[in-house]
Amino acid sequence: MSWQVVAYDLFSVLIYPGIIFLVALALFYQWVDRRVYARAQNRYGPHHTGPRGLLQPLADLIKLLAKEDIEPSAVDKMIFRAAPILLLTLVFTALFMVPISGTSAIVSFEGDLIFLIFIMTLFAILAFLAGWGSTNRFSLVGGMRAALQTLGYEVPLAVSLIGPAILAGTLSVSNIVAWQAAEGFWSILLNPLGFGIAIIGIIAIIEVVPFDIPEAETEIVAGWQTEFSGRKLGLLRLAHDLELVFVSGLVVALFLGGPTGPIPLIPGIIWFIIKTVIIVFIIGFIRAQFARFRIDQMVSGSWKYLVPLSILQIIILQLYLMI
Repeated sequence: MSWQVVAYDLFSVLIYPGIIFLVALALFYQWVDRRVYARAQNRYGPHHTGPRGLLQPLADLIKLLAKEDIEPSAVDKMIFRAAPILLLTLVFTALFMVPISGTSAIVSFEGDLIFLIFIMTLFAILAFLAGWGSTNRFSLVGGMRAALQTLGYEVPLAVSLIGPAILAGTLSVSNIVAWQAAEGFWSILLNPLGFGIAIIGIIAIIEVVPFDIPEAETEIVAGWQTEFSGRKLGLLRLAHDLELVFVSGLVVALFLGGPTGPIPLIPGIIWFIIKTVIIVFIIGFIRAQFARFRIDQMVSGSWKYLVPLSILQIIILQLYLMI
């Protein structure tokens, strides 16, 4: 392997479209989400640091990283210290499998879609372990809620994400994007029901209103994150912002053609940002319109409505392929 190949691989992983670019994109999407959420509720949102508050997420991250890192004496130190690092590592791993600047991701193999669904399940497992290891009653309740929420929504979310794979005949995210580019249309045109279920599912995965039950500040302080502070809390917040990039990028790849568009002259990264910003806007708007669901409403709503609808969209797609 020549040094040019090694240098290109390092550049892709570390700079573009790798870690540095993804962190910048995550902070930008946090700003978009906060602005949309604030405007929908007739508030300003971030507007002091940087032009129109654009640098406020970066300032918040630096502030958290610089704060004192307090570690309660009763916590399980290994779990408590490892949780933020493992969560951040998982999100970066998942993002490397999402096509961002072209039809192929940094890492791509047949079956990577199943692996990404598995990683989303690991998010909740880590949240549960972080709450359990904190030895705090609020953290424990938050961790258990995170586990219940995943049990309720991972099934319809996984089934809805399999829909585009059935259409493309592949379980590779990059190949699904390439199939949509070759066919000249997006999966959402044939599977709008799956797209809607996927949006609801990813909102539950990233634990924002109305599915912020694991971190309900008015009930359990900060849920499974209650005992985290300083650098650990900063890493958790950064991981949450990167989760927003991941879930929006995955939905765009599977349903909206990924970083491809009707105008070939526009670079793929521009199409990716435009489409994912639309997904972030939808998430922020939904957050502003709904109050937090109770845990029983969340679980029953998933099993009574989303699971049957997700199975229905698979049946519809199979009938379409048979015709």
